[in-house]
Amino acid sequence: MVKNNQSKIVDCTIRDGGLVNNWDFSVEFVQNLYAGLNEAGVDYMEIGYKNSPKLLKGAEDAGPWRFLNDDFLRKVIPQKGNTKLSALVDIGRVDENDILPRSESMLDLIRVACYSKDVDKALQLVQTFHDRGYETTINIMALSNVMENELLEAFEMIRESVVDVVYIVDSYGSLDHNDMKYLVDKFKTHLPNKRLGVHTHNNLQLAFSNTLIAAELGVELLDASCYGMGRAAGNCPTELLVTHLKNTKYTLRPVLDIIERLMIPLREKEEWGYIIPYMITGTLDEHPRSAMALRSSEDKDKAVDFYDKLTTPEVSFGDK
Repeated sequence: MVKNNQSKIVDCTIRDGGLVNNWDFSVEFVQNLYAGLNEAGVDYMEIGYKNSPKLLKGAEDAGPWRFLNDDFLRKVIPQKGNTKLSALVDIGRVDENDILPRSESMLDLIRVACYSKDVDKALQLVQTFHDRGYETTINIMALSNVMENELLEAFEMIRESVVDVVYIVDSYGSLDHNDMKYLVDKFKTHLPNKRLGVHTHNNLQLAFSNTLIAAELGVELLDASCYGMGRAAGNCPTELLVTHLKNTKYTLRPVLDIIERLMIPLREKEEWGYIIPYMITGTLDEHPRSAMALRSSEDKDKAVDFYDKLTTPEVSFGDK
């Protein structure tokens, strides 16, 4: 049990969930979600990406939450509550000139996602956003595939940076409780002056328990999404954290109302959550893109064939 309430929930339904439906959420959907999260006492709502459309292919086909516009956001949420607004940017996909100073923006927190090889570039962006007044995080993706020496190099750069929070990200949903304990300990040892966050995926049905373990070990920012909506296997469900974390101000009923009115109808049209192909990529510690492709094909339930393809070397010996 978490004995104090340093935990803060970052609800990623729109940003990570947008990977499921190409950010095709109505303004009314997002307004209702924000109102419910605010009533529930959730600390942050990640309302989308702040990437720049000119730097990304296919931008015109995505919903507005893929490239947040400040004027648009002011119309969506004319009156902010206590729930702060967050956005994520990717290295190479954001023009820093598109980011207003925090005093002129609806956003409070900007999170920078990167792979370990780009930590230096991520920290340059973090410095820029910090100088403009934002809270900042760095989210090192696919940690399960990062070599020890790469991580130690990243820690050296991060330690001296201005970033507020450093994220442990289980991109492939392949980590278990022992992995989580190991990583939290490593991050705390090498980054004693930084707050930590955690972002989990549910390929092995461990997103909730891994998030709880991180919280018990003092990780402060906990990513989640309503009804677990997120790319492929989805994320740790917001409703489970809201109801389970002890000594917090959260209330469950508004989140249940969100799920009943918004998420269950959406789940009828879109697929996310624990499904066998995602379990397979999780247990093989692979990106779920191959499983996502399978689920959109006619062979979507042929898990044995899918497993065989992923575990058989791609070698053709030809006819003898």
